[in-house]
Amino acid sequence: MDFYKKIGTKIKKIRESLGLSQEFVATKLGIERIALSRIENGKRKITAQELKMISELFNISIDALLDEKKEIEVLLEEGKKKDKKKQRIRISVPQKNVQKFKEVLLYILNKVGAKPNVGETVIYKLLYFIDFDFYEKYEEQLIGATYIKNHFGPTPVEFIKIVEEMEGKDIIKVEDKYYSYPQNKYLPLRAPDLSILKANELEVIDSVLNKLADKNASEISEYSHKDIPWLTAEEGEVIDYEAVFYRTPEYSVRSYNEKEERDKF
Repeated sequence: MDFYKKIGTKIKKIRESLGLSQEFVATKLGIERIALSRIENGKRKITAQELKMISELFNISIDALLDEKKEIEVLLEEGKKKDKKKQRIRISVPQKNVQKFKEVLLYILNKVGAKPNVGETVIYKLLYFIDFDFYEKYEEQLIGATYIKNHFGPTPVEFIKIVEEMEGKDIIKVEDKYYSYPQNKYLPLRAPDLSILKANELEVIDSVLNKLADKNASEISEYSHKDIPWLTAEEGEVIDYEAVFYRTPEYSVRSYNEKEERDKF
């Protein structure tokens, strides 16, 4: 693999681990999305200025970007000791994203957390549809969590670490059963800070809850398995936000005019 291909592959891995779209990163760099795609595929040389801007955007050093021996690890907070067995690039999820995640989760729990069907699996899927519906409708991140495709449907990789931070202060975790199945439930200890959430964000959240919050874990998982972003992702890989623009009518939340349809191809 040549030098530029290695850099492009590293940039793509970091971008996906942060849940950032090609369009978002390309906009920050002041280039077309196709240009970023060519960089990631090693078909276009990245300039020194672009490399500097990417390092600032990802909050890691240029040396770390260029060091192929370092692995990528997403962290929510700084100050943890390095693993001496492996070299890793430590990427901190921005605090504003963590705070948004917390308030959205609290909003969900205050609204539907007491429902007997709403356990951890259902919450995962509600968060997924909130994030992906908002991105389709507004082409912007709401929470911007990173979702992995697995057998049970989309799973937000940041969830466990954020919940660990919240336990005892913002939420309590209860090990329960739903019929004969074990279930992790989360109950809120406070109301969400609505100043963190915009009106259009609340509108999308409420829409998802009204549509899906009565489904049990099996039903909502099966429903998520038919959504194009999940279908087009590889098992165990990050689900691409950009895939929402190819959703079927059953899942789409945006009205596309003829020009928008043409622009997609």
